[in-house]
Amino acid sequence: MARDANRWIVLYDADCGFCRWSLALLLALDRRRRLRPLALESADADALLSDLTPAQRAASWHLISPQRRRWSAGAAAPPLLALLPGGRLPAAALAGAPRLTERAYRWVADHRSQLSRALPSSTKERARRRIARRE
Repeated sequence: MARDANRWIVLYDADCGFCRWSLALLLALDRRRRLRPLALESADADALLSDLTPAQRAASWHLISPQRRRWSAGAAAPPLLALLPGGRLPAAALAGAPRLTERAYRWVADHRSQLSRALPSSTKERARRRIARRE
């Protein structure tokens, strides 16, 4: 799609309810529709992340710019937030504390199963539908 050429790709774990919920929240904030969700499990993701091992691909979420620059894990949070309305200040704060941002990301990633269990099924289903509309 031509319109996809200027969109940023967010690669996420489609099997993770918390990951889907988090992504759906970001998509709701993305009023300019700059983000394109793409499941890590897809063939397109395999092509975009071909230089990574399967374990490295699955270890975190990834953000890919229209120019194909990639950020992963906590390092992806500042550029992603900068794309959202009102996100520049939080992005700058996170960019100024990369070790803390990475530690926070790792904590969430390590506890995503527990966090997912805390979300109602209906919430996860709404998130799935929002993502499907944007894929």
